Amino acid sequence: MISSYFTPAEIEQYQQNGFLLIEDFLDTEEALLLQQASHNDAILQKAAMDVKDAAGRRTNLSVWNHPGDDIYGVIARSERVVNRMEQLLDDEVYHYHSKLSAKEPRVGGAWEWHQDYGYWYKNGCLLPTMASVFIAVDPATRENGCMQVLTGSHRMGRIDHHFEGEQTGADLERVELAKQRFPLFYCEMKAGTALFFDGNLLHRSDPNLSDFPRWGLICCYNTKTNDPLLPHHHPGYTPLSKLPDSTIRETGVKTASLQSQFLKQAEDRTSRILNDAGENA
Repeated sequence: MISSYFTPAEIEQYQQNGFLLIEDFLDTEEALLLQQASHNDAILQKAAMDVKDAAGRRTNLSVWNHPGDDIYGVIARSERVVNRMEQLLDDEVYHYHSKLSAKEPRVGGAWEWHQDYGYWYKNGCLLPTMASVFIAVDPATRENGCMQVLTGSHRMGRIDHHFEGEQTGADLERVELAKQRFPLFYCEMKAGTALFFDGNLLHRSDPNLSDFPRWGLICCYNTKTNDPLLPHHHPGYTPLSKLPDSTIRETGVKTASLQSQFLKQAEDRTSRILNDAGENA
């Protein structure tokens, strides 16, 4: 059984590199439940936004703020995830939002270089005490567009972000400088592997030009003491009720319900940030 906590060595590695890969974070049965649920979830897929990359390829992205009682919400509230997030961020955390990123075979788009805090900063979150966990629904490989990170780049702090295609991307001149200092790492993952990563870690992914899907569940967290000072499309501090890890299996392939609240594309500012003139920046 996997622990609900990181070891001191793992925390030190995270602080140095800005990310941690945990294999078998979901065991074989749990990973299969998540895969079966998400790939057959008509409500989740109907709620997906089509987000274009700079080349016009599309990634399907479903986003929701509050974790429910489906398998996605149970994973987001599990002690296995939440206890580790609280270790990494050294504070009580709450669920900022979750999303299902679905890159379909041959057509799935890229994600441009960015830091998550590059746009969460715009939401009135004054501190970068924010982090995410990407859980591989399908195997993620170089061929189908696995995540790439610049190891240690979170120590740069937040850098400027600009509008690229339908995504907000990091200042590419700064990214090119960062590549000279911070090693590029391809986060290849089998289903059930988890990638914990800092809100200021520079990361991107290539389009999916393979014959295999690359889906991932991403759960994002903020700290209680970093409660946003501006109203926006994600929630302020909301106490999080942790669940025993055993709840994941007990929940099984429970999918999203008709009552689930998903963000609409016009409401989402994670991928589209408006400047003061009201134009896409």
